[in-house]
Amino acid sequence: MDLKRLKHLVALAEARNFGRAAAQCHLTQSAFSRSIQAAEEEVGLQLFDRGSVEVSCTDAGAFVVQRARKLLFENSCLERDVSLYRERLIGDLSFGIGPFPAATIVPPLLSEIRTRYPGVCVRVEVNNADYLAAHLRAEELDFYMADMRNVVAAADLTITPVAKLSGGFYVREGHPLLRETSVTGAMLLPYGLASVRLPEAVQVGLGSLMGLGAGKRIPLAVECDDLNLLKSLALSTDTVIGSTDAGTVHDVASKRLVRLDVTDIPPMYADMAIVSLKGRSYSPMAQFAVDFIVGKAQAMTDE
Repeated sequence: MDLKRLKHLVALAEARNFGRAAAQCHLTQSAFSRSIQAAEEEVGLQLFDRGSVEVSCTDAGAFVVQRARKLLFENSCLERDVSLYRERLIGDLSFGIGPFPAATIVPPLLSEIRTRYPGVCVRVEVNNADYLAAHLRAEELDFYMADMRNVVAAADLTITPVAKLSGGFYVREGHPLLRETSVTGAMLLPYGLASVRLPEAVQVGLGSLMGLGAGKRIPLAVECDDLNLLKSLALSTDTVIGSTDAGTVHDVASKRLVRLDVTDIPPMYADMAIVSLKGRSYSPMAQFAVDFIVGKAQAMTDE
């Protein structure tokens, strides 16, 4: 039974008169009567007793009208919620993010969402690319952002390059290396290196540049996918950390961390990309988040 006919049943039950109910539904009385008759034929029950003065529900009619009211209410709620969802005023957003953008891009994104769309529920998963890919495939995430060199290309994934974020090695103010007139990659090793999980090619490439030999990976004293923990470690010890420049900009400005000029290591970068399931469209809120992340990442590249 369609919703329009359900509305007619409720209108008649409330008006208790065919003429008044027809007027409320903007129908002629004959058209309204045909709709009620068609409803009774559809359910195979008499729903109304037609008195000379008033119409009243039969027991079956009261049963059907009660449920019709619930269905109409739920439909009204659905229409309202779809409208709110379309305008990004309600809904859910779940996305994954690597450690570098988690420390730089996610905080302003969350502030923007909470300010503009307080009815939206957000879940953020900060982890490495392998973990995020598994949860994306389980449809627990709308998308994730990570260094595309850590993403294994597959037929079910769409990988959209976003920006290259420059990076380097950082130490605390007063670190012994800052007293050297020239710093090489090999000179970093005795102090211990700490970083987020790096692409295999990057680890092997750095190992070669630091004199460890072909095919040798750099030894990481600490591997942690939380940039804030890495920075805390650098501030309290002589450990050298690898980070994107955007992730340390405030620490450098406050002279807590210093970027090392390593003479024999070429410029480094994180090649960030958005990863989503192929063929799956974004919700309005997910599209807003993707647009915000892309814009912020590209702005960091231009700085």
